[in-house]
Amino acid sequence: MEQRPSGSEQMNSLLARMNQEEGFPISVLSDSQGLTIAFAAAPDRDPERQSAAVAYMQKAATLVGRQLGMTEPDEISFYDSTGLRLVCRPFDMDEYRLILAVLVPGRSRSYRRATNFAMQEVRRIWSASWKG
Repeated sequence: MEQRPSGSEQMNSLLARMNQEEGFPISVLSDSQGLTIAFAAAPDRDPERQSAAVAYMQKAATLVGRQLGMTEPDEISFYDSTGLRLVCRPFDMDEYRLILAVLVPGRSRSYRRATNFAMQEVRRIWSASWKG
């Protein structure tokens, strides 16, 4: 009998495909505390370090948003001087707050369609693997 990949394996594979198709050097799915749930990364990238930075950015953005009377952020982006962009897309999965973060090379590179699809697939995999 053929064994179906685990939910974690499916999420890692999803992120690896997204990175390959979109040219992202790293993508990480983490919870709001910075715990890595799934990742795909080029050999020179550290997913644990990125997860911790993403959690910190999420907390800071939420605090700033509250000060300004804004709702939860839909997206948080951070650029460096070379145009490399860290994009964090928070979303809810049941009672959990998850964050999909991707490193996007170049200011003009699109990422929204790919991250929307990945978030949708994470929800599907999560529901099939841990709720069903």
